[in-house]
Amino acid sequence: MANSNELVEPFVLIRGGGDLASGVAIRLHRCGFLVGVAELPEPLTVRRLVSFSEAVYRGVCQIEEVTGTLAVTIQDAVGILYKRQVAVMADPECASFNSLRPLAVIDARMLKNDPGNDLVDQPMLIGLGPGFLAGKNCHAVIETNRGPHLGRVFWQGGAQEDTRLPEQVAGYRGERVLRAPADGVLQAEVMLGQILDEGDLVAWVAGQPVRAPFKGVLRGLVHDGLDVSVGMKIGDIDPRLDPRLAYQVSDKALSIGGGVLEALLSDPAIRSQLGRTHAAG
Repeated sequence: MANSNELVEPFVLIRGGGDLASGVAIRLHRCGFLVGVAELPEPLTVRRLVSFSEAVYRGVCQIEEVTGTLAVTIQDAVGILYKRQVAVMADPECASFNSLRPLAVIDARMLKNDPGNDLVDQPMLIGLGPGFLAGKNCHAVIETNRGPHLGRVFWQGGAQEDTRLPEQVAGYRGERVLRAPADGVLQAEVMLGQILDEGDLVAWVAGQPVRAPFKGVLRGLVHDGLDVSVGMKIGDIDPRLDPRLAYQVSDKALSIGGGVLEALLSDPAIRSQLGRTHAAG
């Protein structure tokens, strides 16, 4: 373990720990990068079983073969990273940047509007999806919309506009998303990965029921006990009756991770650090 906060191996910091961000983290982890995740104190992640944000609530989570562990201090984070785990921090302002000095920052918060990033004195900053414009608020943009450009790196311009609709699966599209019927606290009634019949009760919000719109697998639901607002996305039903889908990183997330990896390795300095690390090992 390192004796200071200075990391001697290639380290990347990801803002956001949702399912797409976590797919990026896993792809980079598998390729030899140390990966940290900066999240909110109370993440509103839907696909929690494949999101490192879940470590904020549980302390430790595992996605496929990769472990994410909550770091309370910078020293904790360094120790976790050198255990070959993803270090997850409740750090919405990304204050850890100044201590850990990553080679690159991946903004994967999926805000879908201009995050107002300042590129002055920044390392490589890569933005995922709508709201990012290369040269203005990031250095490179990765397309997150399904289609022929998914995972493509843009060094000029930006990604496609937000469609506000999920991908179509087995004939279902907008109805796959569960939304809060009111402002209030969510109380879950079922488990993630459970197969539900049409009309089954999924959760309550302020005394109002949230029901399954069709038969399918509950692939995602925000954490029990969180305050939600009317119309907010709180869940995800998949009509394919395979509970494993709740536990597997999606092809979309891995494709986006591939785009991030391409953008990182386009920088000779990052390439050389990764190569030197492997040679030393």
